[in-house]
Amino acid sequence: MKTNLNFLAVLALSAALVSSCAQCGEEAARDKDLHVCAYIWPSCHDDSLAHRWLWEEGIGEWEVIRKGTPRFPGHYQPRQPYWGFEMDNDPVVVEKWIQTALKYGVNTFIYDWYWYKTADGYSGPYLESALNDGFLKAPSNGKMDFYIMWANHDVIYNYWNCHKWGDKTDLLFNPDVNMEDLKQIMPRIINQYFVRPNYVKIDGCPVLAIFSIDNFIRSFGSEDAAAEAMEFMREEVRKAGFPGLHIQQTQGGGYMMSDERIESMRRIIAKLGIDSETLYNMGGFVPDYVQYGSNALKIREQMDEVFDVPVFPTVSVGWDDTPRYPGNGLESVTAYHQTPQSFAMFLQKAKEYVYAHPDQPKFLMINAWNEWVEGSYLLPDNYYGFGYLEAVKDVLDGKYDAKQ
Repeated sequence: MKTNLNFLAVLALSAALVSSCAQCGEEAARDKDLHVCAYIWPSCHDDSLAHRWLWEEGIGEWEVIRKGTPRFPGHYQPRQPYWGFEMDNDPVVVEKWIQTALKYGVNTFIYDWYWYKTADGYSGPYLESALNDGFLKAPSNGKMDFYIMWANHDVIYNYWNCHKWGDKTDLLFNPDVNMEDLKQIMPRIINQYFVRPNYVKIDGCPVLAIFSIDNFIRSFGSEDAAAEAMEFMREEVRKAGFPGLHIQQTQGGGYMMSDERIESMRRIIAKLGIDSETLYNMGGFVPDYVQYGSNALKIREQMDEVFDVPVFPTVSVGWDDTPRYPGNGLESVTAYHQTPQSFAMFLQKAKEYVYAHPDQPKFLMINAWNEWVEGSYLLPDNYYGFGYLEAVKDVLDGKYDAKQ
């Protein structure tokens, strides 16, 4: 009976929000070819691996987020979600996300996806339930495009729960893979995700974002071996009936590159066959949001100039990962000039960048939909309400006015 009630609740919520969107009519003027993408960090549910090693309360990373503490006067911690501490693998919750995202102009979710090894012998996926049980079971999921970012970064013990592990900094989750892992990974992501009609494809090729190309290369021991692994991945996708695989490198946070780094990156892009470049955070972090965004513009200009593949612009809502780091303070927080208006300004510039590059696919990246633990989220909270979503809508609908 509980399942039936939940299903009815989902349908009721969907009908109400669809009606609301139909009445406002804002979507009609938007560019349907523009992918407005928001990253989703799928940590706020009870994952079995996380429960064993990290978050024992059964609420995922909310356990850490709710323990956030102010580090200086006026510091907004802990963050307070407008809709409360909801589970990201609940289809009722994600149905609300989808309808809200579409109303304000976000039409693509990028889900972090993981494959980890642990010292006790586990090798497999991590935090998949948010996508599999939340998004893919929400009734309106087919109206929302999505793809995955393979977040293959190292995880030390105290990174995701400093309260539990204190100063323990040796490796907890190892992201390195081998060919045997790829033989499990590729059928899994092809059959669970790539085959779906709303999975994002460029020229018919499913998009697979990879967070750390450096770690991917490390996994296989050399650039040549990593290139062979990439070709295996493409071949598996071709066997499934697609023309190929679009590999997107998603750097964590950009920075101005030296000549040596540019040369290295160009070589890796060519050798591994990387098809596009973007960032997870917009890069160039400093505590002043306006300077942070201005630094990011310079980084984007450099990437655009030196890379021969499309560069998709990213705009961050902000940055504040102090819940994860007891020693961090003002120097690691976007403490100044972080408002929906300043965010809208940089989003407008990113939109202009997209249309200044008509020969490449139209992608506009936002960090993030729900990065509560890093202080970067579009979801409404008890401070700005729906302010950041309103900023997205104004920019996309051509109503942004820098003079306001």
